Amino acid sequence: MVKQLITKSALILAFMAFTSPNIKAQDEGFIYGKITTIDGNSYIGQMRWGDRGEGFWTDHFNGNKDENENYRYLSREDRNEMRERRERNSRGWNYFNISWGRDDWETTHEFRTEFGNISKIDISRRSEVDLTLRNGDKIRVKDGSDDFGTTITIMDEELGSTKLNWSRIESVEFMNTPSKISNRIGDPLYGTVSYYGGKITGWIQWDHDERYSTNVLDGDTRDGDMKIEFGNIKSIEKDGSGSNVVTTSGREIFLRGSNDVNSENNGIIVSTEFGRVDISWREFRSVEFTKAPNSGKAYSAFTVNKLSGTVETVNGEKLTGKIIFDLDEEYNFEMIQGEDDDIEYFIPLSNIKSFAPKNYDNASIVLKNGTELLLGNGRDVSEENEGVLVFSGAGDPVYISYEKIKNITFN
Repeated sequence: MVKQLITKSALILAFMAFTSPNIKAQDEGFIYGKITTIDGNSYIGQMRWGDRGEGFWTDHFNGNKDENENYRYLSREDRNEMRERRERNSRGWNYFNISWGRDDWETTHEFRTEFGNISKIDISRRSEVDLTLRNGDKIRVKDGSDDFGTTITIMDEELGSTKLNWSRIESVEFMNTPSKISNRIGDPLYGTVSYYGGKITGWIQWDHDERYSTNVLDGDTRDGDMKIEFGNIKSIEKDGSGSNVVTTSGREIFLRGSNDVNSENNGIIVSTEFGRVDISWREFRSVEFTKAPNSGKAYSAFTVNKLSGTVETVNGEKLTGKIIFDLDEEYNFEMIQGEDDDIEYFIPLSNIKSFAPKNYDNASIVLKNGTELLLGNGRDVSEENEGVLVFSGAGDPVYISYEKIKNITFN
């Protein structure tokens, strides 16, 4: 059967709601664990990063990688060609930082993972942490996002809600979330988002912030300022300079004058079985909230492995073994990021079956669930990608530059 390549994000993804047997309990999708302070005090419970930040195992922790030792495998000729490509393409400044010193071929790579892949975070300083992954590997990550230097709210089992400053925290140890939490922040937001390319169903982050039924939607009406808990909202539909809101009881309200309901909205994030989809306000049409089947993917369902597979070159050569993608991504949890117009995708490599560059700006991605995407406007899916290393046996790996890749099939 010929599969149709999907463009303009025309994905009818309502059927892609989580149905995995590993995701079955009420509260297991919430981030949970123990925080130890510099004074030795400890707190155990559900966590949330920042005032409105990450609270689910599928949410992202990101920063910058401390260093990249993989450049040592490149020859002088490879490095010179890489430098020349960057100089020819000014767009590279949008995706990474170039170090123009002694190692002027090297770049600063972003680190991004779902929280469920982390075992422990040791905070060595305000702008630097040591991560222990689920498989025991350790990675040093530097400040590169608002995940650093923030506060963490923990719903301690005995003390209730406690907000801890980053400077007071020594470590965060993640644990399996109980199936039922006595102290928790609220129910997850879940539903179907309609946009100009189709529909998608999953766990929702409204305006990149609101994720719980207890969060509020702000806006102005003719009668005054209004704050409606998301738990009381049935649907929201974009309408000109504002939005039409229907409550669960059927009341209809037009709200305006707030970034929750107008063009200042940062977008609507939907977490699905294959990754995260970020829908811009420009593409958004409406959302209908429904009861979540559960709180999302459980901590116990995450596994950390090294990437492996087969790389086929444009010359017909095939190399099989351990793979390092874009010269820095060596784990299955690391992500390919790309866009289809104003829809942005973050897809863990563990959910990708194959990857094929199509031109200098786009790549075709086939997911393990059979969906095909054509993504562009991102480092991973354009000529800004620095190529792959393939460890096919003992000794040094083989380096394949991006323009020489025909297809990668991941195990």
